[in-house]
Amino acid sequence: MPELPEVEVSRRGIEPHLLQRRITGLIVRDARLRWPVPDAAQAVVGETIIAVERRAKYLLIQTTGGYLIVHLGMSGKLRVVPADTLVVKHDHIDLVLDSGQVLRFNDPRRFGCWLYSAEDPQQAHPLLAELGPEPLTDGFDSDYLFNASRGRQQAVKTFLMDNHVVVGVGNIYANEALFKAGINPKRAAGKVSKARYEKLVPVIKATLAEAIRQGGTTLQDFTQADGQPGYFKQQLMVYGRGGKQCMQCKARLKEIRLGQRSTVYCTFCQR
Repeated sequence: MPELPEVEVSRRGIEPHLLQRRITGLIVRDARLRWPVPDAAQAVVGETIIAVERRAKYLLIQTTGGYLIVHLGMSGKLRVVPADTLVVKHDHIDLVLDSGQVLRFNDPRRFGCWLYSAEDPQQAHPLLAELGPEPLTDGFDSDYLFNASRGRQQAVKTFLMDNHVVVGVGNIYANEALFKAGINPKRAAGKVSKARYEKLVPVIKATLAEAIRQGGTTLQDFTQADGQPGYFKQQLMVYGRGGKQCMQCKARLKEIRLGQRSTVYCTFCQR
């Protein structure tokens, strides 16, 4: 599933093509996504796009009259293509622009979503209103994370992946950040010291920022808006490397399941 860096890379890829463009049509070939595409989404037709933002893993296309809320799900891809580009299987939605281009959404598994909100969804929509801070903002710091962790018995890795705590630190980047910070992913979040959170938070920020710079991580489905893969996969130190040698100490990396997700760590480097 695309994580925060991949969604941010997609946002940056489509934004220049969408800003200040008037929407001339919304073509829904198959409304059966994770949630049905509402008829109300047609309200954006005739409106002008004034912002393309991201909140957690949601893309928010703001128009002069409302917002489209887009989630890539597990396999969704967004491309900006000429309007006469041949439609292929799983091309479910076209947002038609006055430039002669369309924002095309392809989603083989149909776990993505296109929703509509007349008001700012960050304040009004139930999917976004209760989310935690963005990890790349000043609101996410070691004081915040340490205080949020007190009394928590859950594993620190699943704690980091809780969108009510902080958004966008998905499985790949939680694995990588905990390795770089030397923290065992199984350790109870409430037992991690303030000093270790002071080390972890900058590592999370740096890991996510570098993944964005590298165009995200392509493991299976994700590609950038221009069709290119993300190159951060080449820098993964633990994720997907269970049973292989630790790049630091050469011990064998251990793979377990935490919160139903694959978790890889070094029993020597991470305490």
